[in-house]
Amino acid sequence: MNFAIVGCGHIAKKHAEAIEKIEGANLVAVCDKVSQAMDEYVQKYGAKPYENLSDMLNNPSIDVVNICTPSGLHASIAVEAAKAGKHLIVEKPLALTLKDADQIINACKENNARLAVVHPNRFRPVVKELRKLMDEGRFGKLSHANATVRWNRNQAYYDQASWRGTKALDGGVLMNQAIHNLDLLIWLMGDVDEVYSMSATRLRKIEAEDVSTGVVRFQNGALGVVEAATTIYPKNLEESLSIFGEKGTAIIGGTNATQFKYLTVESLKDEETNALIEKVKANPLGKSGHQCIIEDMIKAIEQDCDPIVSGEDGKRVLQLVLAFYKSAEEKQRVIIKENELISIGG
Repeated sequence: MNFAIVGCGHIAKKHAEAIEKIEGANLVAVCDKVSQAMDEYVQKYGAKPYENLSDMLNNPSIDVVNICTPSGLHASIAVEAAKAGKHLIVEKPLALTLKDADQIINACKENNARLAVVHPNRFRPVVKELRKLMDEGRFGKLSHANATVRWNRNQAYYDQASWRGTKALDGGVLMNQAIHNLDLLIWLMGDVDEVYSMSATRLRKIEAEDVSTGVVRFQNGALGVVEAATTIYPKNLEESLSIFGEKGTAIIGGTNATQFKYLTVESLKDEETNALIEKVKANPLGKSGHQCIIEDMIKAIEQDCDPIVSGEDGKRVLQLVLAFYKSAEEKQRVIIKENELISIGG
């Protein structure tokens, strides 16, 4: 299976490293408007460099295109690649608007192209174990959940590129950093019906928000609290997700939500619980999430099925982020309907 990467910035390195680890996967091409950005991929992986996307897409040997550009550029690149008959792996977020997300999804459907969105945290051992417990119904009726991202992105981080922190190409802490945590929140708890949020730009000189708080109501009636910030001094402090049910409580945490900080389930004996905690502690990162997503894409193509993290999944968490934005901007509650965000007073 032959892969091409569009956009040779920081995140592209993770894609290239993951492709290299997979037997039968080859990085055959890279595309970037800055020729020097491609040098490393040409020298290390033997990828053919392209400064023009259309020229690269005309290469018939390319099976999958990995899109690693600034978020606001995803849609135009993805649609062109899908029309060229390429399967797509798109870095998060899928897009910055629902219209763009739909354009990507529809282009893939119309051209029989598989579409995966990079939400690699689903593949972390602790998340997989928690999802298994919840799928087995061990938590009973869910009460509420708490999603927290307390990280540091200093001004130098945003100053590295002019697009960072902009609403048109990047977004703020919700769209760029916390979106992974929000994806886990709805993957574990189910879809959200209602949002109320407040956000601010407190410490960073950027257009988008650097801190956000909000509450949600899930379709199953459970409630949720979200807190996200890139203003934490002096470095990343915490990423956590807490689930509370009538028969179980779980908190996954650490700086990147990689371990059980607390776990108690009525139907698990103490020794079973401790064994599960220790199992995760022994290998908290597991296999690279990017590698899992790329391997899953290969499987989806070979078996003609949807990837585990599909375009619809990417759209679902995007819609939640946009609901937070709309609520904070209009200072109203927002109801999430299919393809529609409705503001209501009170």
